Amino acid sequence: MKRRDLLLAMAAMGAFAPVPALALTEARARSLIDGVVADVNAVIASGKSETAMYSDFERIFARYSDTSYISASAMGVDARRATAAQKKAFSDAFQTYIARKYGRRFREFIGGRLEVTGVRQVKNWFEVDTIAYLQGQAPFNVTFHVSDRTGRDLFFNMFIEGVNMLLTERTEIGALLDRRKGNIDQLIADLRSL
Repeated sequence: MKRRDLLLAMAAMGAFAPVPALALTEARARSLIDGVVADVNAVIASGKSETAMYSDFERIFARYSDTSYISASAMGVDARRATAAQKKAFSDAFQTYIARKYGRRFREFIGGRLEVTGVRQVKNWFEVDTIAYLQGQAPFNVTFHVSDRTGRDLFFNMFIEGVNMLLTERTEIGALLDRRKGNIDQLIADLRSL
């Protein structure tokens, strides 16, 4: 059988039929954030050292978030002048930095918990609301934005008590870069140690 005949036979049997895309649903968005919440709650309850908890939070961030989108957003317009190697190094350093930064915040949750309270579609992504219950504090909202833009269900933004992570990080990374007189390599080195 010639290759052409084989391809025609496979096409006739439907081997090349288009696979329907599985669009993100409310249930899948909730499931993703349920996974985030379960993993965060498990780390909080683990009794591990702060350093070990940060490593766990970094793994959670890498597993459930669109790190490339978040780091590109944080770098802002400066990404245009960065080399591909600098963008990759920045993304890696930023992931560690953000896990430590938000890990410190989640560390406050020891003895507390997060609960998913609602999901709603916004354009082609979903907003998933959670409530954080901390000991000795009033409950507050943590909201995640979830998309399947990458082909995987991932969160690409988070609001803690109404504070937008993407906007906050873009402002803070911009200020850090300004203090380094625009030196991207210095920013990357410093992010690894913050």
